[in-house]
Amino acid sequence: MRDGPDTRRRILDAAAAEFAAYGIAGARVDRISANAKANKARLYAYFGNKDGLFDQVFGELAQTIMNAVPFTPEDLPGYAASLFDTCLDSPDIVRLSTWARLERVQAGEFAVELRADTEKKVRSIAEAQANNLVNPRLDPHDVLTMIMAMALAWSPASLSYTATRSDPAEDTARRRRALIEMVGNAVSA
Repeated sequence: MRDGPDTRRRILDAAAAEFAAYGIAGARVDRISANAKANKARLYAYFGNKDGLFDQVFGELAQTIMNAVPFTPEDLPGYAASLFDTCLDSPDIVRLSTWARLERVQAGEFAVELRADTEKKVRSIAEAQANNLVNPRLDPHDVLTMIMAMALAWSPASLSYTATRSDPAEDTARRRRALIEMVGNAVSA
């Protein structure tokens, strides 16, 4: 194929938008292939089926999150703020994760793709606890989960308010400061 990698990329980009908008069940291969300007045969050749395509899109999402947000257990408020910023810049990340949680893994561990990264973060938090940098009375898994929940408080999965980059800058700055303070207070030793 003369444009195989380009076609594959167009399909993945169109699929990410489709899955974010409609979920796994609501996504349509016809729309994905039309938006990617690729025929369905190419889509099936590359990804097997719609579920395989979602798995690829979600795998890329997992890598994006791991690479975009640096994790330092000595600065968990900074980690939360970086995650907040990433969600503002890429709201489809949260939408895709929400659809995956709703339609695939409704209870228990969520992203097996992130297991190694999660365990590394949990070990880092435990080390920070041993060094009295993080409250040692809290389970490290719970610390990570709560920090992520706080960082996603204004995301597209929010039950109260979804923030966007088009919100007034002072609102974004206020939320970011509040998040940093809340995480700092929650995890301080």
